[in-house]
Amino acid sequence: MRRTVVHRGLTAAAATGTVVATVLATTASATPATGTGTGAGTRPTVVLVHGGFADASTSWEGVVERLQDGGYRVIAPANPLRGLTTDAPYIRSVLAAVEGPVVLAGHSYGGAVITNAAAGNPNVKALVYVAASVPDRGERLSELFGRYPQSELPQAVEEVPFPNPDGTTGTDLYLKPDKFRSAFAADLPRSVTHLMHATQRPMSASFLTDPTLAAAWRDTPSWAVVAGADKAIPPALQRFMYDRAAADTVEVKGASHAVVISHSGTVTDVIEAADHATR
Repeated sequence: MRRTVVHRGLTAAAATGTVVATVLATTASATPATGTGTGAGTRPTVVLVHGGFADASTSWEGVVERLQDGGYRVIAPANPLRGLTTDAPYIRSVLAAVEGPVVLAGHSYGGAVITNAAAGNPNVKALVYVAASVPDRGERLSELFGRYPQSELPQAVEEVPFPNPDGTTGTDLYLKPDKFRSAFAADLPRSVTHLMHATQRPMSASFLTDPTLAAAWRDTPSWAVVAGADKAIPPALQRFMYDRAAADTVEVKGASHAVVISHSGTVTDVIEAADHATR
């Protein structure tokens, strides 16, 4: 692991002004945002991939606003949440349509998606993992969760059958109303988590068993944010995966799995640090 910086739990407002040590070490002068080209002064397009039980606007709204205010072009596509065999090719197609350099970030299960989708794409200059799964080639997420069984998700999910196009039956996973806040977003106000629960997007249970076919972090520099009080992806599992990926890591003590929302300022700082370090 290159470096770990630990932040104590902050409010979302306080986190906005927090600049992590990696940013201070790599700050570059501002340049016009073009979204294209490969020159040293060209800002990348930032692509943000959400995870399960959420959507792009819910997960990334605060980060998108901050990045756009800083002059970045941002794309936050809808992750299909149908499992790696569907989601990774879809995000790969999104990346293929972007001209010029890319900083690619994934939250939660979105980390596994970008790990597969970015492999072999020379335009992806940096990966940023936020309270994310970071599997290696050949691994299944069920195996990783089995090594660190502290997650509350198994007790928090409700299974709902759905029809597959081939006539078979799949299983969608939803977070239960009485478990959502504790397992997913304990550091957010209840008024916010009630809305998040009502608008959650389910994910196919196949996300746990689909194998990882490629590990982009083996060839692409990585940055990461540990949510120190995460009850969905245990912090110990996050640290293990980030250390294995040699990621520059920031840990936010007291942050829930929804750190991308509650500490969007810190997450934005890490994304900008990844950009500055790889230009």
